[in-house]
Amino acid sequence: MATIVNSTQSVLKDTYEYYLWTLSLSDKRTEGWPLVDSPVPTVIYTLLYLFIVWIGPKLMANRRPFKLTWLLVPYNLAMAGLNAYIALRLLTASFRLRYSYICEPCRQKYDPDELQIANAVWWYYFSKLLEFCDTFFFILRKKEEQLTFLHVYHHSTMFGFWWIGIKWVPSGSTFLPAMVNSGIHVLMYTYYGLSVFGPRVSQYLWWKKYLTILQLIQFSCALILGVNGIRTGCEFPLWMHYVLIIYMISFIVLFGNFYMKAYMAKGSKCMEVRYGQCLDDEETIRHRKLKSN
Repeated sequence: MATIVNSTQSVLKDTYEYYLWTLSLSDKRTEGWPLVDSPVPTVIYTLLYLFIVWIGPKLMANRRPFKLTWLLVPYNLAMAGLNAYIALRLLTASFRLRYSYICEPCRQKYDPDELQIANAVWWYYFSKLLEFCDTFFFILRKKEEQLTFLHVYHHSTMFGFWWIGIKWVPSGSTFLPAMVNSGIHVLMYTYYGLSVFGPRVSQYLWWKKYLTILQLIQFSCALILGVNGIRTGCEFPLWMHYVLIIYMISFIVLFGNFYMKAYMAKGSKCMEVRYGQCLDDEETIRHRKLKSN
């Protein structure tokens, strides 16, 4: 028993010392920024999110669903505005710095444009916390069937991964996925804000199908950049390239599977799409429930 305790203490000590060593490599420019210095807030918020995902549907089981139209429209449009701000800040600063879209090392420079990129990446990281509200609104509207694995997986992991980004690599090649994803989110949240009004508006949002296609293109390009970074020896943390590749493969598989079911399967009637789920299509949802029973 004493041997097990000593071994555990040794492992914990080594892990903590390794963590302290990694802190010495973190980007000094973001020290003192909200939520950045310690992983504790990000971990707590993520665990709280997962707890709400678990307990929320139980608490709503015997309650009527909330409409929330009055809240969903301004929320979605505000998120579209925030993502537009992030994308534009990254685009303008990277253009002035002549950033490479293939490989851009992260330099700890205090150039105003470099700091603008770091600031925009922080806002992108923070937006992932705000996006937890997407899930909370599902729960309050009693749309538990939309709390898919893909939805929860996407939301719960992005916030943590981008804490790593803002902590260690808030500029350099980090700008590209944040910029592209923010651009796509402008279209997505604009669509979500309008589709809240139901089928009478959704029928005019003909471009809904292409949101998932854009996401798949984005994931595929990120995967290619990760592989190319390893192949060419891009001056960027090597382990981050490998994590990016694995993470993008998981998204391509999950989103690709959704796309096949939502748009290519016979009789599919998706009215709205969000993180791998058909939304607000009551006929399809009823059919799915009957089929599962």
